[in-house]
Amino acid sequence: MHSTAWMQEVEQRREQLPSVWTLPPGDDDFSNRWKSIKIRFVQKLPRTERRSKVRIAKGERGVWQRRFWEHVIRDDRDYVAHIDYCYINPLKHGYVTRVADWLYSTFHRDVDRGLYPSDWAAESETMNDAGESC
Repeated sequence: MHSTAWMQEVEQRREQLPSVWTLPPGDDDFSNRWKSIKIRFVQKLPRTERRSKVRIAKGERGVWQRRFWEHVIRDDRDYVAHIDYCYINPLKHGYVTRVADWLYSTFHRDVDRGLYPSDWAAESETMNDAGESC
């Protein structure tokens, strides 16, 4: 199904960074990939965030949450549900009034490819297969 190692969907916001990755067969090392992303990201930021004593003692920045949720895609329907979740998130959290208004999304690429209409989810309030209210 999906066999190359690249991030297919990343939505960067303050609260979360939902993404769908395609990893090589037999490779499920999500943790070290996230660690690498987090380290490289915070290296570019000034150290101005508030940090707890625990974070300071552990040498952690106050930018990222410590844990992440992982889910291995079961089939094509599950894949589409999780891409939909990534695309609709900025709308769901009130950052935009239309999915197409979120500039930092591969949604625009998929519209250009004819996979989604540009007005996708413009007027819907549904529950997707990833278990999220859209």
